[in-house]
Amino acid sequence: MPGTPDTNPPETIVAFDFGLRRIGVAVGQDVTASASPVAAVRNSDAGPDWQAIATIVTEWRPSRLIVGMPLHEDGSPSEMGEHIKRFIAKLRRFELPIEQVDARADPEVPLDLDDADGQKAGPTVDERGLGAVVHD
Repeated sequence: MPGTPDTNPPETIVAFDFGLRRIGVAVGQDVTASASPVAAVRNSDAGPDWQAIATIVTEWRPSRLIVGMPLHEDGSPSEMGEHIKRFIAKLRRFELPIEQVDARADPEVPLDLDDADGQKAGPTVDERGLGAVVHD
């Protein structure tokens, strides 16, 4: 009905850009369709810094989580796919809906934080954010 105010509370979303050495984290909300980078969480062979991720989830109290899934041009999973699937499985501890998005869909979305040698491969979420992922 025109003129009826939206009584739904704003939706807060936490988005993750998984990398082998760092996981970029952005927080967005649907009212302004914007997102801002909030952290680059350490990741290592021992796994992500789950305490840091828990702190972010507790602080921002999102209604859902989004994880970018880089795919090859033909739509097949990239080499990072299995790492990201394991990350998503462990994110379920927060008991929130988790959505995977095609990280190829927007050239502004960083696809990968690390190159094959584990070195910074280009701009991270700290520099560009995951706004395109959050408000898709």
